[in-house]
Amino acid sequence: MADSISISGMGIVCSIGNNVGEVLSSLKEGRRGIRTMKYLNSRHNDLPVGEVMLSNDEMKALLGIDDPAPVSRTTLMAVLAIREAMEQAKLGDTRGKRVALISGTTVGVMDLTEQYFAQMKTDDSLLYMPQSNECGRSTNEIAALSGLEHARTCTISTACSSALNSIIIAAEMLKRDEVDIVIAGGTEGLSRFHLNGFNTLMILDKEPCRPFDATRAGLNLGEGAAFLVMERNAGDRSLAYVAGYGNHCDAFHQTASSENGEGAYLAMADALAMAGLKPSDIQYVNAHGTGTPNNDPSESNALKRIFGDAMPEVSSTKGFTGHTTSASGSIESVFCILALMHGFTPANIGFSHPMEGGIVPTKGSTGVNLENVLCNAFGFGGNDSSLVLSKKPVGYEPLSTVYKYGIVADETVSDVAELSRLKEFGIGPMESRRMGKLMKAATLSALRAMEKAGVKCPDAIISATSKGMLETSMQFLEDIENNGEDQLKPTLFMQSTHNTISSAIAIRTGCHGYNITYSHGDKSMDLALEDAVRLIESGKAEYVLVGCYDESIPLTDAFAERAGEPVPQPLYARSLILKRL
Repeated sequence: MADSISISGMGIVCSIGNNVGEVLSSLKEGRRGIRTMKYLNSRHNDLPVGEVMLSNDEMKALLGIDDPAPVSRTTLMAVLAIREAMEQAKLGDTRGKRVALISGTTVGVMDLTEQYFAQMKTDDSLLYMPQSNECGRSTNEIAALSGLEHARTCTISTACSSALNSIIIAAEMLKRDEVDIVIAGGTEGLSRFHLNGFNTLMILDKEPCRPFDATRAGLNLGEGAAFLVMERNAGDRSLAYVAGYGNHCDAFHQTASSENGEGAYLAMADALAMAGLKPSDIQYVNAHGTGTPNNDPSESNALKRIFGDAMPEVSSTKGFTGHTTSASGSIESVFCILALMHGFTPANIGFSHPMEGGIVPTKGSTGVNLENVLCNAFGFGGNDSSLVLSKKPVGYEPLSTVYKYGIVADETVSDVAELSRLKEFGIGPMESRRMGKLMKAATLSALRAMEKAGVKCPDAIISATSKGMLETSMQFLEDIENNGEDQLKPTLFMQSTHNTISSAIAIRTGCHGYNITYSHGDKSMDLALEDAVRLIESGKAEYVLVGCYDESIPLTDAFAERAGEPVPQPLYARSLILKRL
């Protein structure tokens, strides 16, 4: 029998429960976790949120952490979820096995960065400062606190699809026998940074959200973490199986979805094809369903393109938890596994008025036989991912043909003076003024590499960044500090996510293919190249654009010097084109 990818353990903490059992009860009983703000200290306390109902000190006590040093909520929630998942999987001592931890996050430990931001700029005695933009530090801290110091670590940062993409990468690594066990998922703690960021986009609702409802007015932000233990052929320990998945870029806009939901449609179609399933084989879809005016009709159109008139039961569970952003894909995967195991579909809480031309979501059902379910997670920049989970094993065959590859273009931009050459590619002064220097450098290096390779549109775009869009992120923090959460600039937030560059290049080139961003310190480029090689060797892509993009700013340089850390280059953008031979 062909090998299969088993899920042997799962752990979760979110606003409807601090473990799998509590979450199951809340889903079955229709209990919302969206409440008045309790732990996040924001002026916008009129905005309801889906907070985990534990303080940081309570989480530290549960985990047995005695060190008085502050620990981010993002880290603490992840460790709670991972420990639960590993206990359920009955892994025992994993030393001597090839273990990987893959975490998806976007703002990382931003809650601590905001807390120390003013002190960071003035206090020479502050030698430790959580670097919010270095998501990989968060993952390594999670590994250490979870007893996984020996594990290979990896961080995915593709905004709200991060956790689902972590699960996809985990499955690929297992299929290629690179590892024996992967703990994969995502985590995100609430912070003033992303609360205010979403607020600048005017997509937060002051009432509990109502996905797919005609009266919907936006989303509620949530927080949480969920991780899955994934293995090959776990046998009786298997809770469910990874059957198929897809990742595509909508290539439309940095924060909005296209009308026909092209990226979502392609991701779902790929997931079904990999699983060897017809649309009629899916009994339930956990939709991304944010409750925003833009997302819900776009996703409705994509779902109708896939399922036509034979729509399975569909619900968005964000009415329970709020939008847990980078963690949403793994949190909702846990919901899907619980639905498979216990024969129910979660309700689409808050729905009462059908959208014109939209889907009609389920009110929830019990006593149903679910064999295959589909989970969607869509991120800023149109990073759209879908996952099929099945009750029965779904086999995959080892690669019968392994394609070779070569690097056919390699272009680096590290001199600010070069950025004026964007005009050679038709980028005029007005457009150029809206781009930060890292975006300019990355775009120039990518376009040069594509020109050299004779490629107008790559099949896939894979980016590596240690700190992401550092300048705009720090400017947004300064904006919050100076303006007190009022009159903030939405463009700074829109350009702050780590996958901004990957998505911007996809939008410019019209690339609807695979799109992912690795953010794991100095290992980021190695991880990106490994992923590109997987795509090419398996025949899934002919041309892959791989980029390494980073910048530094005086504020973080000064702190690095104070902490005795190396000061990075002010600007670095390198783009490669890998070609299947």
